Amino acid sequence: MDMVTVRMDLPKEILLAADISEANAPADIRKFLALYMFKERILSFGKAAELSGVDKLSFMELAGSKGISLNYDEDDFNDDLKTIKGLAL
Repeated sequence: MDMVTVRMDLPKEILLAADISEANAPADIRKFLALYMFKERILSFGKAAELSGVDKLSFMELAGSKGISLNYDEDDFNDDLKTIKGLAL
């Protein structure tokens, strides 16, 4: 997978206001960005979980803890059902 490095300079006051430690800032900001992009339907659930750097179950729990709906609808269910049927041996 090709990666791009994005560098941001943030005032320490922003991290303090957001209760983010300097050591945890990269991981925490990735999670916040992933949650925002998922909530706004910019990224799919899977891509948002990938961006966040955690597995899908952990991202689901993280989204739930922030009150973010999974937006799982009938089309998503049907897609998952097709995938499951395709895996059947």
